[in-house]
Amino acid sequence: MITLYGEGRGFRVAWLLEELGLPYRMRPVDLLNGLEKDTEFLAVNPAGFIPAIVDGDTVLVESIAILEYLLARHGPSPLAPAPTDADFATYLQFLHMGEAGLAGPINAIVATIILAPEAEQANWTTRWARDVFESRLGLVSRQLAKTPYIAGDRFTAADISVTYALQFAQRTIGYLLGDTERAYIARTTARESYGHAMDACPATKAWATGLTIP
Repeated sequence: MITLYGEGRGFRVAWLLEELGLPYRMRPVDLLNGLEKDTEFLAVNPAGFIPAIVDGDTVLVESIAILEYLLARHGPSPLAPAPTDADFATYLQFLHMGEAGLAGPINAIVATIILAPEAEQANWTTRWARDVFESRLGLVSRQLAKTPYIAGDRFTAADISVTYALQFAQRTIGYLLGDTERAYIARTTARESYGHAMDACPATKAWATGLTIP
Protein backbone atom coordinates (compact mmCIF):
# COMPACT_ATOMS: atom_id res chain seq x y z
CA MET A 1 0.00 0.00 0.00
CA ILE A 2 1.19 3.52 -0.80
CA THR A 3 1.93 5.77 2.17
CA LEU A 4 1.36 9.48 1.66
CA TYR A 5 3.12 11.77 4.10
CA GLY A 6 1.60 15.16 4.77
CA GLU A 7 -1.45 17.13 3.69
CA GLY A 8 -0.96 20.60 2.16
CA ARG A 9 0.17 19.91 -1.39
CA GLY A 10 -0.26 16.27 -0.46
CA PHE A 11 -3.95 16.90 -1.10
CA ARG A 12 -3.13 16.85 -4.81
CA VAL A 13 -1.69 13.39 -4.37
CA ALA A 14 -4.63 12.13 -2.29
CA TRP A 15 -7.03 13.40 -4.94
CA LEU A 16 -5.18 11.59 -7.71
CA LEU A 17 -4.96 8.40 -5.65
CA GLU A 18 -8.72 8.55 -5.20
CA GLU A 19 -9.22 9.12 -8.92
CA LEU A 20 -7.03 6.11 -9.70
CA GLY A 21 -8.69 3.94 -7.08
CA LEU A 22 -5.36 3.08 -5.47
CA PRO A 23 -5.27 2.12 -1.78
CA TYR A 24 -3.13 4.39 0.37
CA ARG A 25 -2.44 5.39 3.93
CA MET A 26 -2.39 9.06 4.87
CA ARG A 27 0.36 9.76 7.40
CA PRO A 28 0.04 13.26 8.96
CA VAL A 29 3.16 15.39 9.27
CA ASP A 30 3.29 18.49 11.47
CA LEU A 31 5.85 20.86 10.00
CA LEU A 32 5.43 23.47 12.73
CA ASN A 33 5.57 21.42 15.92
CA GLY A 34 8.09 18.71 16.65
CA LEU A 35 9.22 17.93 13.12
CA GLU A 36 12.73 17.26 14.40
CA LYS A 37 11.31 14.39 16.47
CA ASP A 38 9.44 12.79 13.57
CA THR A 39 12.15 10.32 12.74
CA GLU A 40 9.93 8.17 10.55
CA PHE A 41 9.16 11.05 8.22
CA LEU A 42 12.69 12.47 8.22
CA ALA A 43 13.99 9.04 7.23
CA VAL A 44 11.72 9.28 4.18
CA ASN A 45 12.51 12.92 3.37
CA PRO A 46 15.51 14.30 5.27
CA ALA A 47 14.82 17.72 3.72
CA GLY A 48 11.69 17.87 5.86
CA PHE A 49 9.04 19.09 3.43
CA ILE A 50 5.76 17.57 2.28
CA PRO A 51 4.38 15.71 0.49
CA ALA A 52 6.31 12.48 0.16
CA ILE A 53 5.21 8.99 -0.78
CA VAL A 54 6.54 5.52 -0.23
CA ASP A 55 5.39 3.03 -2.85
CA GLY A 56 7.12 -0.26 -2.25
CA ASP A 57 10.82 0.48 -2.59
CA THR A 58 10.18 3.86 -4.22
CA VAL A 59 10.39 7.11 -2.25
CA LEU A 60 9.39 10.30 -3.99
CA VAL A 61 8.89 13.94 -3.03
CA GLU A 62 7.49 17.01 -4.87
CA SER A 63 3.76 16.89 -5.57
CA ILE A 64 3.85 17.24 -9.36
CA ALA A 65 6.60 14.63 -9.71
CA ILE A 66 4.50 12.32 -7.55
CA LEU A 67 1.47 12.85 -9.79
CA GLU A 68 3.52 12.03 -12.89
CA TYR A 69 5.03 8.98 -11.21
CA LEU A 70 1.67 7.57 -10.11
CA LEU A 71 0.17 8.04 -13.56
CA ALA A 72 3.16 6.40 -15.26
CA ARG A 73 3.59 3.58 -12.74
CA HIS A 74 -0.07 2.76 -12.17
CA GLY A 75 -1.55 3.82 -15.52
CA PRO A 76 -2.35 4.17 -18.30
CA SER A 77 -5.19 6.46 -17.34
CA PRO A 78 -7.38 8.99 -19.16
CA LEU A 79 -6.20 11.41 -16.47
CA ALA A 80 -2.92 11.68 -18.41
CA PRO A 81 -3.20 12.19 -22.19
CA ALA A 82 -0.75 10.15 -24.23
CA PRO A 83 2.11 11.98 -25.96
CA THR A 84 0.31 11.38 -29.25
CA ASP A 85 -2.88 13.02 -27.95
CA ALA A 86 -3.67 16.49 -29.32
CA ASP A 87 -4.15 17.76 -25.76
CA PHE A 88 -0.85 16.39 -24.42
CA ALA A 89 1.21 19.58 -24.66
CA THR A 90 -1.50 21.69 -23.03
CA TYR A 91 -1.91 19.06 -20.31
CA LEU A 92 1.81 18.99 -19.55
CA GLN A 93 2.09 22.78 -19.50
CA PHE A 94 -0.71 23.30 -17.00
CA LEU A 95 0.20 20.27 -14.89
CA HIS A 96 3.48 21.99 -14.07
CA MET A 97 2.15 25.54 -14.10
CA GLY A 98 -0.19 24.61 -11.24
CA GLU A 99 2.85 24.60 -8.98
CA ALA A 100 5.64 26.49 -10.72
CA GLY A 101 3.59 29.45 -11.91
CA LEU A 102 0.59 29.52 -9.56
CA ALA A 103 0.96 27.86 -6.15
CA GLY A 104 4.70 28.55 -5.88
CA PRO A 105 4.43 32.36 -6.05
CA ILE A 106 1.45 32.35 -3.67
CA ASN A 107 3.54 30.30 -1.26
CA ALA A 108 6.13 33.09 -1.18
CA ILE A 109 3.41 35.54 -0.19
CA VAL A 110 2.01 33.21 2.46
CA ALA A 111 5.43 32.60 3.99
CA THR A 112 6.02 36.35 4.17
CA ILE A 113 2.67 36.94 5.85
CA ILE A 114 3.34 34.24 8.42
CA LEU A 115 7.02 34.83 9.12
CA ALA A 116 7.95 38.43 8.30
CA PRO A 117 7.46 41.39 10.65
CA GLU A 118 4.36 43.36 9.71
CA ALA A 119 6.39 46.31 8.41
CA GLU A 120 8.21 44.01 5.97
CA GLN A 121 5.26 42.08 4.57
CA ALA A 122 4.47 44.40 1.67
CA ASN A 123 7.86 44.05 0.03
CA TRP A 124 9.29 43.74 -3.48
CA THR A 125 9.21 39.94 -3.39
CA THR A 126 5.52 39.68 -2.52
CA ARG A 127 4.64 42.19 -5.24
CA TRP A 128 6.71 40.21 -7.72
CA ALA A 129 5.12 36.93 -6.63
CA ARG A 130 1.63 38.33 -7.06
CA ASP A 131 2.53 39.62 -10.53
CA VAL A 132 3.84 36.17 -11.49
CA PHE A 133 0.68 34.50 -10.22
CA GLU A 134 -1.59 36.91 -12.08
CA SER A 135 0.31 36.56 -15.34
CA ARG A 136 -0.06 32.76 -15.22
CA LEU A 137 -3.67 33.09 -14.08
CA GLY A 138 -4.26 34.99 -17.31
CA LEU A 139 -3.18 31.89 -19.25
CA VAL A 140 -5.53 29.76 -17.18
CA SER A 141 -8.42 32.14 -17.84
CA ARG A 142 -7.72 32.21 -21.56
CA GLN A 143 -7.65 28.41 -21.71
CA LEU A 144 -10.86 28.03 -19.71
CA ALA A 145 -12.61 30.41 -22.07
CA LYS A 146 -12.07 27.76 -24.76
CA THR A 147 -12.49 24.45 -22.92
CA PRO A 148 -14.36 23.27 -19.81
CA TYR A 149 -11.24 21.67 -18.34
CA ILE A 150 -7.72 22.97 -18.37
CA ALA A 151 -6.43 20.60 -21.06
CA GLY A 152 -9.57 20.15 -23.12
CA ASP A 153 -12.98 18.56 -22.82
CA ARG A 154 -12.09 16.00 -20.15
CA PHE A 155 -10.81 16.12 -16.59
CA THR A 156 -7.10 15.30 -16.21
CA ALA A 157 -4.43 15.42 -13.53
CA ALA A 158 -3.63 18.94 -14.75
CA ASP A 159 -7.00 19.98 -13.31
CA ILE A 160 -5.94 18.59 -9.94
CA SER A 161 -2.78 20.68 -10.10
CA VAL A 162 -4.48 23.90 -11.20
CA THR A 163 -7.56 23.57 -8.97
CA TYR A 164 -5.35 23.13 -5.92
CA ALA A 165 -3.37 26.25 -6.84
CA LEU A 166 -6.45 28.40 -7.41
CA GLN A 167 -8.02 27.29 -4.15
CA PHE A 168 -4.71 27.87 -2.38
CA ALA A 169 -4.76 31.49 -3.56
CA GLN A 170 -8.38 31.89 -2.46
CA ARG A 171 -7.85 30.34 0.93
CA THR A 172 -4.53 31.85 1.94
CA ILE A 173 -4.47 35.41 0.57
CA GLY A 174 -8.17 35.84 -0.17
CA TYR A 175 -7.55 36.18 -3.90
CA LEU A 176 -10.72 37.06 -5.78
CA LEU A 177 -11.10 34.83 -8.81
CA GLY A 178 -13.33 35.64 -11.75
CA ASP A 179 -16.58 33.93 -12.68
CA THR A 180 -14.88 31.62 -15.18
CA GLU A 181 -12.37 30.34 -12.64
CA ARG A 182 -14.99 29.91 -9.91
CA ALA A 183 -17.24 27.95 -12.26
CA TYR A 184 -14.26 25.78 -13.19
CA ILE A 185 -13.50 25.05 -9.53
CA ALA A 186 -17.15 24.16 -8.98
CA ARG A 187 -16.89 21.58 -11.80
CA THR A 188 -13.66 20.00 -10.66
CA THR A 189 -14.49 19.88 -6.95
CA ALA A 190 -17.90 18.31 -7.59
CA ARG A 191 -16.13 15.05 -8.39
CA GLU A 192 -16.64 12.24 -5.89
CA SER A 193 -12.90 11.70 -5.66
CA TYR A 194 -12.41 15.28 -4.42
CA GLY A 195 -14.77 14.65 -1.53
CA HIS A 196 -13.03 11.40 -0.67
CA ALA A 197 -9.66 13.16 -0.70
CA MET A 198 -11.03 15.85 1.62
CA ASP A 199 -12.18 13.14 4.01
CA ALA A 200 -8.70 11.62 3.89
CA CYS A 201 -7.16 15.00 4.73
CA PRO A 202 -9.05 16.07 7.87
CA ALA A 203 -6.82 19.03 8.70
CA THR A 204 -7.28 20.43 5.20
CA LYS A 205 -11.02 19.82 5.34
CA ALA A 206 -11.40 21.51 8.73
CA TRP A 207 -9.31 24.48 7.62
CA ALA A 208 -11.20 24.91 4.34
CA THR A 209 -14.59 24.53 6.02
CA GLY A 210 -13.80 27.34 8.41
CA LEU A 211 -12.90 29.84 5.68
CA THR A 212 -15.06 32.38 3.91
CA ILE A 213 -14.10 32.33 0.24
CA PRO A 214 -14.68 35.59 -1.66
